[in-house]
Amino acid sequence: MTVSWIDGLIVVAYLLLTVFIGFWLSNRASKNIEAYFLGGNKIKWYFLGLSNASGMFDISGTMWTVSILFVYGLKSAWIPWLWPVWNQVFVMVFLAVWMRRSNVMTGAEWILTRFSGRGGKMSHIIVIVFAVVSTIGFMAYFFEGIGKFASGILPWDMAADFYLFSLTSAQSYALIIIGATTLYTMKGGMYSVVAADVFQFLIMTTACIIIGYIAYTSVTSEQIAASVPEGWKTLWFGWELNLDWSNVLPSVNEKIESDGYQMFGALVMMMIFKGIFASLAGPVPSYDMQRILSTKKPSDAAKMSGFTMLILMTPRYLMIAGLVVLSLVYLRPVLAGMGEGVDFEVILPLAINEFLPVGLRGLLLAGLVAAFMGTFAAFVNSAPAYIVNDLIKKYIKPDAAPKFYVRMSYLASFVLVVIGISFGFVAGSLNMLTLWLTSSLYGGYAAANVLKWIWWRFNGYGYFWGMLAGLIASSTKLLFFGPVLDIYFFPVILAFSFLGCFLGTLLTPPDDEEVLMSFYSNVKPWGFWKPIHDKVVARDPSFKGNKDLGRDAFNVVVGIVWQMCLVVAPIYFVIKEFQSLYIALAVFAVCTVILKFTWYDNLKNIDKEASYVVHGDEN
Repeated sequence: MTVSWIDGLIVVAYLLLTVFIGFWLSNRASKNIEAYFLGGNKIKWYFLGLSNASGMFDISGTMWTVSILFVYGLKSAWIPWLWPVWNQVFVMVFLAVWMRRSNVMTGAEWILTRFSGRGGKMSHIIVIVFAVVSTIGFMAYFFEGIGKFASGILPWDMAADFYLFSLTSAQSYALIIIGATTLYTMKGGMYSVVAADVFQFLIMTTACIIIGYIAYTSVTSEQIAASVPEGWKTLWFGWELNLDWSNVLPSVNEKIESDGYQMFGALVMMMIFKGIFASLAGPVPSYDMQRILSTKKPSDAAKMSGFTMLILMTPRYLMIAGLVVLSLVYLRPVLAGMGEGVDFEVILPLAINEFLPVGLRGLLLAGLVAAFMGTFAAFVNSAPAYIVNDLIKKYIKPDAAPKFYVRMSYLASFVLVVIGISFGFVAGSLNMLTLWLTSSLYGGYAAANVLKWIWWRFNGYGYFWGMLAGLIASSTKLLFFGPVLDIYFFPVILAFSFLGCFLGTLLTPPDDEEVLMSFYSNVKPWGFWKPIHDKVVARDPSFKGNKDLGRDAFNVVVGIVWQMCLVVAPIYFVIKEFQSLYIALAVFAVCTVILKFTWYDNLKNIDKEASYVVHGDEN
């Protein structure tokens, strides 16, 4: 990519500004670890929502989304259900409220409000390991990814030779950007993460609107129709994909074949199956959970999650659709010239280089680099909380001064970044290990974290052995069944994890009733809690259990449709499919009205806190 010095200076100016923000906010963040990791629960929910949305504007995700929209057209809107993207709807509707009612700092500390005794401590430790190890794995990937991206877009050769070692240009860029990110995050904690994210989101949204406008005014509907195969503009699908690029760009058919998405109907069914369990499990102990725990009150946590989706989807997909449309019409000869095995993720940098003028290109690149920084900073802020709050404060030095824990937070952040960078330097040889760390840990998460919400008898031993069984099953898949799509192996992993959960639970005694009663009366989940419910009512006859399962399930379905409209509407706009656009907007409006009455209006009733909370380690 050819980038002018003006564009390069815009990127450098942004890096310097973020470091300044971190130092400017350092006094506010260094009061104690609550201020450092959670912003003292004083940050407005809409700023946290902007921050959360900013973290989802990541470079690799944007490149991937551009490539799948190019290849699969409107049907690509279903593919993010692999994760699933609508886990945020579950969080918005009820899970954010359940988590925030705990009044804790980390996901590991949250576990001790649910489980007790030795099993609770085992669960506590495995969550800490999950959070720290997965963070190191992601840092290694971030190091490699941001280095390649930055060295490809910035105009300066940063390769350097030292006495004992040498650095490539990509490695030097990665160290500079990660160093700046770590510095402002360490100094300003959650305050600087949110402040930088809000600024970055404004940059990205401005760039997205401009790119959408350029594409809309530069390409006609006839040009688009001539550049795509039949069915590309259709959202709906049958059992098979039935998308043939032979007469337009034959190499795309090879991409579809290698992805394994031809049986699209079966794929969507499996995504829904996995999505329900993965979404009900709740956020993993990472930056998304950290922002939920940073809100002032439970209703703010729900608002923050909904706001994240509302402000993220439309501008992001406006940019993605704009870059794809410009590439379809004007870059097809370039892609065709690459022959077989085209890397469709190069569409993003190609389109930026080809279609954006000087200045705007620098603005977008600064936004994309900032998106990386926002995601990386969120990990740098969240993972040390598990080391400082859940290890040092809990087991090593529980009565130290607040400033001591803040200094330990600086040290933990620095050490984790150094370890992550060390993995990144050898990412080529450790690719399999890093993939194992991330894929296996996440693969074993769903079953245990669903049961923790809905079944009173589920205990800490069941949680530990369920997570471990899922990890072993995921690792087995990775090592011996690599070519099989992960989504099709998910039922096997889930079954093994459930087996570990049930055996670990039923072969050991129940958790302490005081802890269970505290958790149930404070969090107020629905599910199989009758024995505990009866004991809580016996103690407090005024207590009312959660009977909102039906309403929550209805709101989840409406929320998924609402979210899907936010994704497809900007795509329909850019490709000038106005009839479909009007339908999407009408459905969005109807869903918004429904959610206003069935979800939003009920938030004012959910902020009542329990009178007592018992932690499992105290019994």
